[in-house]
Amino acid sequence: MKIPNKIKKGDTIGGIAPSSPIEDKDIEQINKSIKLLEDYGFKVRFAKNAYENTLGYSATAKQRAEDINEMFADKDIKAIFCISGGFNSSSVFEYLDYDLISKNPKILCGFSDNTSITNMISQKSGIVTFNGPTLKSLTSWETDYAYNQAIKKFVEGNTHLLEDDEECYTIKPGHAIGKLVGGNLSLTTKLTSGKYSIDFKDKIIFLEELAYESSPEMVCENFYTMKQNGIFDQIKGIWLGNYEGEIPIEKILLDVIGDEYNFPIIKSNNFGHIDKKMVIPIGIKAEINTEDKVKIKLLEECVNSKVKV
Repeated sequence: MKIPNKIKKGDTIGGIAPSSPIEDKDIEQINKSIKLLEDYGFKVRFAKNAYENTLGYSATAKQRAEDINEMFADKDIKAIFCISGGFNSSSVFEYLDYDLISKNPKILCGFSDNTSITNMISQKSGIVTFNGPTLKSLTSWETDYAYNQAIKKFVEGNTHLLEDDEECYTIKPGHAIGKLVGGNLSLTTKLTSGKYSIDFKDKIIFLEELAYESSPEMVCENFYTMKQNGIFDQIKGIWLGNYEGEIPIEKILLDVIGDEYNFPIIKSNNFGHIDKKMVIPIGIKAEINTEDKVKIKLLEECVNSKVKV
């Protein structure tokens, strides 16, 4: 995998809207995030189609893909944040220039619907991407946790997946090493089959879900889709994140897998549609060991630490 460079004060961060259009109600929050980054010392520049709503529900797939391609090609852009989430990011797949992206590795960060592009770009181009805060969510939650995580990972090169005071629970004991893939459960499930599927062999999957959009029945169905497509036969382990549904996500998963699989499963509440939004690299090797105090850790750097800050 190709790892991107760290970013530093003076660098330009690009913003893309690969999913739903930017809504008027979000502009104030987005501007707060821009100011936060500018106060740190970054410059922020949005892609030319970021505010487009050509179709009435988003810019066209070609417009959104063009923004992604141009942001990777632009030598002045050192990192790319998805501005917000929504729906429909997978529609850009066939229009992305994966060869161009591969030749210009740089930080790409987003979560929720952005799960599609972070995983597909990592799969097709061989670069490390990141599940983490969108530009909007740097300031749209109650604390500065997400912002601090972005600074720790992308500026300082921190490799922690758990902070010192964060609990991580063993759902199923064991030990596993594998590269990380995943993000939102619904979107990850869509990547399990077809022309634009990703490779799950020997991977550790991290999964979270938004409860008010996904009932326990839908979560169950997604896990069964993974099972029926042979995903659980291939993976090394599962790391569950936030799901605030009426039935715990781990209970749903255990009902689906039964005693058929021996991989470890852990659970923490530091990624997903919540205030605590850990930055998780996609394509980097990690280790789960339920016997350790820190149950999951990275085994490799996820940004190039040789870049001077």
